[in-house]
Amino acid sequence: MDTQVIVVGAGPVGLLLAAELRLGGVETVVLERLAAPATASRASTLHARTMEFFDQRGLLAELGTPPNDGAGHFGGLPLDLGGLDTRHPGQWKVLQARTEELLAARATALGARIRRSHRVTGLRAGPDHVEVAAQGPAGPLRLRAGYLVGCDGEDSTVRQLAGIGFLGAAAGKELLRADVDGIDIPGRRFERFPTGMAVAARRPDGVTRVMVHEFAVRPVPRTGPPEFAEVAAAWARVTGEDIGQGTPLWVNAFGNACRQAARYRQGRVLLAGDAAHQQMPVGGQALNLGLQDAANLGWKLAAQVRGWAPAELLDTYHDERHPVARRVLTGITAQSQLLLGGAEVDSLRAVFAELLTLDGVAQHLASGIAGLDIRYPVGPGAHPLLGARLPAFELTIGRHRTDVLRLLRAGRGLLLTLRGDEAHAAQLAAELAPWAERVDLAAGRPGSGTALAGHDLLVRPDGHVVWADERDDLRPALRRWFGAPGH
Repeated sequence: MDTQVIVVGAGPVGLLLAAELRLGGVETVVLERLAAPATASRASTLHARTMEFFDQRGLLAELGTPPNDGAGHFGGLPLDLGGLDTRHPGQWKVLQARTEELLAARATALGARIRRSHRVTGLRAGPDHVEVAAQGPAGPLRLRAGYLVGCDGEDSTVRQLAGIGFLGAAAGKELLRADVDGIDIPGRRFERFPTGMAVAARRPDGVTRVMVHEFAVRPVPRTGPPEFAEVAAAWARVTGEDIGQGTPLWVNAFGNACRQAARYRQGRVLLAGDAAHQQMPVGGQALNLGLQDAANLGWKLAAQVRGWAPAELLDTYHDERHPVARRVLTGITAQSQLLLGGAEVDSLRAVFAELLTLDGVAQHLASGIAGLDIRYPVGPGAHPLLGARLPAFELTIGRHRTDVLRLLRAGRGLLLTLRGDEAHAAQLAAELAPWAERVDLAAGRPGSGTALAGHDLLVRPDGHVVWADERDDLRPALRRWFGAPGH
């Protein structure tokens, strides 16, 4: 084998996956067709669940404190994201180029090898390996690995070569988008006009991102981005404003296509991010959905490669993430109707605007957009945290105060007892001993701000709780998620 895992695509999803694989001790090579990181930023929003995971891995100090905006939307209707029950409510404004820079630094620091200017041209999957053909700066080459993960976008070469179906609908509506310097126009937040919808948001550096949609215009086949003149003409027709004198820094077009891979795993080939699901980039959900794919897959694939994964562990990647993406795609499809429809959706928008004022409705939609409502089917039990993410809280271990998310930095499992009972902790340690190479034990006393005092929790490396309190079920849960004892 040339390496243990090949990741195709050095965007944020592929880079986070590479970092997670290296954290799990897996040799990883990333193949990227671009010669250098992209400087344009298609995505610019990190949501709460992504920020929590970055917190788990100790990335927030390097990220700094980006601008935050609690004013979200659902299909262009105002939706407060600032009141969510998390340390990181709202939308954190981080350009995709910065996210890639952060994750590339982490992946390479952990030992991942990133090979740029390498375009994948073929693959052959065998019973015990995958062979990838690529064209690189020095000519054609072949690499053999145990597993291959396609993180190479909506037009994924890996997905196509593997023959995995990409099911759904093509775009019926299109938005034009550009980052423009040297213009001075009013800010617009999903402003509706008789013939279309417009957005204008000025960044601190003076660049204005504009987006425009014309209700009556159908998408045209494109082989590349539109010319800026096309964007400026559409903007003038919808708003009556002239932006043609500005300097375009980046121009693109996107539609409301909605597709999902039929399966996220086919033997030794897996998909993550936009390679697994295509959606209109509304509300910043696409990037976050993909990053959460990587967080779910990384530790499971590492366990498979290292040889301790339970038989069905890697299959739970598809079983867990496919339904999550399906639900997100359904929500985005609903938003696209509200956002891009003409006068025919005015009544529907009025009804939704009224619903958003009712107790619980806005919270429900905001939690879904932020990724905080995910609950995986992890097994029996009635504890309210089963399958959900471990919330952040302070705790005291011995004489030291720490944060519970720090205990997940190493990418290992965590058995957490918050009972304040030394004898009980010793019993748990004895039960955990055969899994001590994969799961850490922490016995602490939580601060006053959490209701978890007195509970025991088993937490996966991705931060999701898979067992709570039922003592007789601890060993089966350990076997299910962390393999045979002493393996």
